[in-house]
Amino acid sequence: MPEITNPRELFLHELGDILYVEQKLADEVLPKLIGEVTDDEFREGLEGHLRETRGHVENVKQVFAELGETPKAEPCLGFEGLKKEHDKLMSETSPELIDSVDVGAAARTENYEIAAYEGLRRMAKGLGEDRAVELLDENLAEEKEALRLVEKIATRVSKESAKALA
Repeated sequence: MPEITNPRELFLHELGDILYVEQKLADEVLPKLIGEVTDDEFREGLEGHLRETRGHVENVKQVFAELGETPKAEPCLGFEGLKKEHDKLMSETSPELIDSVDVGAAARTENYEIAAYEGLRRMAKGLGEDRAVELLDENLAEEKEALRLVEKIATRVSKESAKALA
């Protein structure tokens, strides 16, 4: 990769990172989690967030378009690390704890996305890209709401798991 030498190039790189994350979530990760979980509320939440995530992909592509750029997903090492951690933990965990593992993975991923969108938003604002800020704010608000729901479900699932395995 060529050296990043200015704020716009950094913004485009980071935008490519989040595009990669959102595409992986929509195409692979969320469908996999939906198939793994046993908790109905959690599954419904994941299904709703999958629909939102598809919209996030479109919003990120629109930001690229607003900048006159072709959307380009950049492999995101941080996200790949989160996926590897989840997969390793799943291979070491009993089936009764799958929902607990998955709510933890979902919370970590939402926090990662929130941090990414907050950084992108600051960069877009600094670059004077008001429409990009609006689109990124849409995604950020939905990620924050998704995290709130995951945390609510995580609290309940953790209590239920503890009772069932006691």
